[in-house]
Amino acid sequence: MKFFILLFLLGVSWGKTINVSRPGVKYDCAYCQPEQVHISFGDKINDIVVTWSTFNDTQGSFVQFGKGIMDRTVSGTSKLFVDGGLLKRSQYIHTVTLRDLEYDTRYVYHAGSEYGWSEQFSFKTPPQGEDWPVRAAIYGDMGNKNAHSLSYLQDEAQRERFDVILHVGDFAYDMDTDDALVGDEFMRQIQPLAAIVPYMTCPGNHEQMYNFSNYANRFTMPGRDSSLYYSFDLGNVHFVSVSTEVYYFLQYGLKLITNQYEWLEKDLARANLPENRSKRPWIVLFGHRPMYCSDSNDIDCSVEYTRVGIFGLYGLEPLLKKYGVDLVIWAHEHSYERTFPLYDYKVYNGSKEFPYVNPGAPVHIVTGSAGCQEKTDPFKEDPEAWSAFRSNDYGYSRLLARNKTHLYFEQVDVDLKGQVIDSFWLIKEQHKPYNIH
Repeated sequence: MKFFILLFLLGVSWGKTINVSRPGVKYDCAYCQPEQVHISFGDKINDIVVTWSTFNDTQGSFVQFGKGIMDRTVSGTSKLFVDGGLLKRSQYIHTVTLRDLEYDTRYVYHAGSEYGWSEQFSFKTPPQGEDWPVRAAIYGDMGNKNAHSLSYLQDEAQRERFDVILHVGDFAYDMDTDDALVGDEFMRQIQPLAAIVPYMTCPGNHEQMYNFSNYANRFTMPGRDSSLYYSFDLGNVHFVSVSTEVYYFLQYGLKLITNQYEWLEKDLARANLPENRSKRPWIVLFGHRPMYCSDSNDIDCSVEYTRVGIFGLYGLEPLLKKYGVDLVIWAHEHSYERTFPLYDYKVYNGSKEFPYVNPGAPVHIVTGSAGCQEKTDPFKEDPEAWSAFRSNDYGYSRLLARNKTHLYFEQVDVDLKGQVIDSFWLIKEQHKPYNIH
């Protein structure tokens, strides 16, 4: 008897399931309350994926939802995730996909099972088609501690100011820290915005422990290789998420570089088919480590694996030129920096005072100052010739793809109580490959 009591206590403390059900006896589910609820887009933007965690097996995963009242129920799946730390803490991560929802419609929902339900949340599906303005919040490097931007993002999300959130790598600092307790707490912290606005992600260097397992298990992104790279269409924008980390953590396999590169070229080629680019002209690519930056304390501003590849192979910058990528978004540096239209360190056109009209190269953004325990990064004293604006205040970015020819981007400074400190327009009459030789 003492042995079984000890097993039960150990199971509770490590978050493991102790199934004490017997015929005719109701299953005892002591840690079945849903938490860490967040949503993302599925294979289509009117498919919404709901993901959450419990610390015991609930013997079922359900979302009850509807328009105004929760009159529909959809079931899904759960998987046991075991952290790679010494305690091998485990939790069940549940996933339910709400398919073929009506466009431009508000739904209410909660997630769980007969053993416990989350609080009620709501989300609004995007409008149908391409002719509507896309609004995004964008940032990277937000931690469990010192998350300066979180309250501003939560406020804006609850005021329905975003259609999507892009978190460009580095979560929690780190999700595996303290046997993944920090990851759990971070996922609880972002729930007020991530449960109501699709929260789209890419991996950063702080996710690499145990082969990126905390990241890959906690977030559900579209496509077969969702833990590394994927794309999705939203209004007039084709968003592309890549992993820069495949170039840096080679112990996980060189094949990851070639697989992603081949996938990316096919994806961008498909986005450039006339029938696709005419409907959805803006291509926005995001990944964690930047191709260009001018911070003074990080070697990554001089290491160019993402830009030129490994030994000159599989570099991503030539694909940006070949397929006319309009805007490239990075994080990693705990700062904000905007470039002029830029390719291979050469500025093609653009100014600080005027919009970028028909630029001859992509514009790069670094937005990694959302706030974490490592604080912000200093810059080199003199900015590079290609650097148009930079700030190391805490903050986040906002994107508005107004229509097929005008895209607006701005940086919110939370040190200055939400003041916009930088903004620019991208104006393009045609979206096509760049004429760079």
